[in-house]
Amino acid sequence: MAAVIKLILRMLALMPLPVIHAAGYLLGTLFFLVPNRRRSTTIVNIKLCFPELGGWDHWQLVRRSLVETTKGALESSAMWMRGSKRVLKLVKGVVNEQLLVDAYARGKGVILAAPHLGMWEIIGLHMSARYPMTCLYLPPPIAGLDKTMIQGRTRLGGRVVRTDARGVRTLFKRISNGELTAILPDQDPSRGQGKFAPFFGIQANTMVLLSRLANKTGAVVLCAWAERLSFGRGYIIHLKETDKLVTDSNVSASLASLNYHVEQCIRQKPEQYLWCYKRFRTRPEGEAKLYTH
Repeated sequence: MAAVIKLILRMLALMPLPVIHAAGYLLGTLFFLVPNRRRSTTIVNIKLCFPELGGWDHWQLVRRSLVETTKGALESSAMWMRGSKRVLKLVKGVVNEQLLVDAYARGKGVILAAPHLGMWEIIGLHMSARYPMTCLYLPPPIAGLDKTMIQGRTRLGGRVVRTDARGVRTLFKRISNGELTAILPDQDPSRGQGKFAPFFGIQANTMVLLSRLANKTGAVVLCAWAERLSFGRGYIIHLKETDKLVTDSNVSASLASLNYHVEQCIRQKPEQYLWCYKRFRTRPEGEAKLYTH
């Protein structure tokens, strides 16, 4: 299985980005037309987070989301094997780049809160070519892809550590030494590793790791997301300042602020968010499940 997937990745890496996006459009449209789990989860999430949308607008966002998500699945995997120069050329600009320059100059480290919005894989590649950067790493379910993923994410100078106690300690030290890291803040963490905080007005199990790292190290927290440009033209990385509440010692206040800033990023390009992810899978005690599949 791993050998077959690697072959597919190599083929994707050779394809021009417009071709990958065209394939993503066709496959994504198929996912929209044919009932499947991705489609079901996307419908539920968009209905929960955008209750104001009428029937037509709701279904249009569902369709566009599945198309963009499929583009992302094809392009992000291809980035692991695409030539470094070709990857870096795909970034057409960085909005508010001075925020990162100033934050890094403070010497206390920078945490990029990078939600599942747009092409998040390219953020780490672009930034690690410019700054010392260490990120947490979750091994893929297919063991044979482990080495491929690590090589793909570290080939421009970045480093990765496993998502275990030792890895977190290493990440803490490197942030304290002034390095960058990027963390996906909108995952549904395991029991005991998250607390509930509002996200689009819904209680969502939210990781506490980012908030605690920021509070203990004094690192600057910036939101980061990479907008996918139309017709395979590349990406624009957006950086957004967060308020001091994100680093507050009051975890509830910190998580609420973090989710608020992530939500504001998503609202800029809601169709490029990963709505097929079961973000609200874990519910507060006594609440019914929101997903039936």
